[in-house]
Amino acid sequence: MKVLSVVGARPQFVKAFPVSEALGTHEHVLVHTGQHYDRELSDVFFEELPIPEPDVNLGVGSGTHAEQTGSMVAELDTVVARESPDVVLVYGDTNSTLAAALVGAKRDVRLAHVEAGLRSDNRAMPEEINRVLTDHCSDLLFAPSERAVETLAGEGVTEGVHEVGDVTYDALLAVRDRARDRSRVLDRLGHDDGEYILATVHRAANTEDEQRLAAIVEGLADAPLPVVFPAHPRTIAALKAADGIGDLPESVHLVDPVGYLDFVRLLDGAERVATDSGGVQKEAFYLDTPCVTMREETEWIETVEAGWNVLVGADAGAIRRNLGRRFAVTEKPQPYGDGNTAERIVRALDRTIEAAPVEDAVRG
Repeated sequence: MKVLSVVGARPQFVKAFPVSEALGTHEHVLVHTGQHYDRELSDVFFEELPIPEPDVNLGVGSGTHAEQTGSMVAELDTVVARESPDVVLVYGDTNSTLAAALVGAKRDVRLAHVEAGLRSDNRAMPEEINRVLTDHCSDLLFAPSERAVETLAGEGVTEGVHEVGDVTYDALLAVRDRARDRSRVLDRLGHDDGEYILATVHRAANTEDEQRLAAIVEGLADAPLPVVFPAHPRTIAALKAADGIGDLPESVHLVDPVGYLDFVRLLDGAERVATDSGGVQKEAFYLDTPCVTMREETEWIETVEAGWNVLVGADAGAIRRNLGRRFAVTEKPQPYGDGNTAERIVRALDRTIEAAPVEDAVRG
């Protein structure tokens, strides 16, 4: 079996390494679109995680959604035609995901989507459009939860759907102890476990709206503990444009993006996290770190239902209250599997390819 995986952003690098390991002796072509090109957001993952260097790096870089997606479609089409894989494997909801899905559909190559069936029900989010279109292009849909399977069924997608769990859980189980042993990020920043709040802000809805960004800064400024704030390049630019950096008190420690092991260590050690990232919400859940989500909706609603996550939007008062209140959580459910998702994905791929080789496959 020959698998061509497409990655382009931090969460996809994290998800790709357990799958890459589970593929074992199968032929695996790893394509990096270059959607994230900052070293701490891309190259460092190949240094820190047991994943091989990409076989192909398209180097697409930044641009509008249309420019970025269009460039990736053109480049990926050439790669897929040359490699002729049995399956194209995509992750999540980025422009890289959609570009590969479009190429797979046009090339009539079997397409598999990891994290299928997730919905925020907010069509204003580019990620929502990406994930919906990718699901409806896919032949194999690897859903992380029962709710995701139900969502797909509600959209009329039932063929090729597999509930496998969340591969990010596999990744965290593999690196959590390594991060605790190797990372010195807390020493460098001068913080102790449980004595700081971690913050991340990167979504365009927050960084491109000055009022929302100002409210988030105000809420973080009133946090009851020091705030460690590794800032995405987009966030730094937005803060500078809005003069928000000047509004940050000394208690909010703005730092450069960190590598994956350092980030896992920061998240593991934080008293709680304030974020607008979908991935960080579930990583916090796995690490038993209460989460304050600065969005009005989430794809990972099970974390909210379990009491480990709260949605506060860009409301300074709600951010302030939830950074200070006690989270009353008890036993934690396991809605996203047991950490063996990658093996389930590879077994499903094996069964599908054996049952219908790619040259004989009929797209659903």
